[in-house]
Amino acid sequence: MKSFTKPFFAVLFILIADQALKFWIKLNMTLGQEYRILGDYAIIHFTENNGMAFGMEFGGEAGKLALTLFRIVAVCGIGYGVVYLIKKKYHRGLIMNLALIFAGAMGNIIDSTFYGLIFSESTYYEAARLFPAEGGYAGLFHGKVVDMFYIPIIQGVYPAWFPFWAGEDFIFFRPVFNLADSAISVGVILILIYQKRYFKEETKEESFPHSEIIEE
Repeated sequence: MKSFTKPFFAVLFILIADQALKFWIKLNMTLGQEYRILGDYAIIHFTENNGMAFGMEFGGEAGKLALTLFRIVAVCGIGYGVVYLIKKKYHRGLIMNLALIFAGAMGNIIDSTFYGLIFSESTYYEAARLFPAEGGYAGLFHGKVVDMFYIPIIQGVYPAWFPFWAGEDFIFFRPVFNLADSAISVGVILILIYQKRYFKEETKEESFPHSEIIEE
């Protein structure tokens, strides 16, 4: 059971922090409202999306339902993967990074599954209310995902020689995201960076039987 402790608390911490921040945003900010943390470079900007991570959209109401159900199936698979890796004693870094991905996916699933039921609609003039008497703004599985981090680190204009977007405004990083998106991104990036270290033992085990055949 000891091997489950750190991944469990990592998932729990991310879920609590993600949901606490989203609840505060929903209940205290109107759509489009901003708080500038570091001038023009780090901004809390309240927005919602119907689709995927970083504000991307996906196929209307039917697409929204399909995406939410797909997320639930996917997160069940990821959760099983975390348990499997722990039992098989895989590299701790791989387990923790997969736990980050699991926590991030769970955080956004909570929004898209339940927020439509428990919150009133957020508008540009009024913050949402929790458990409104008239009911929520959408049905089960049709809630919107809350995003708030906007970090336009580099701003400028595409040069005249640049194809397609010459003369248009350039912003990096443009998408607005949340803590759950960050957890997913960090987990994926670290797995890609350290994949040789994480899967080194498995690679050795696969090559061992081959070396026995050569010796014989």
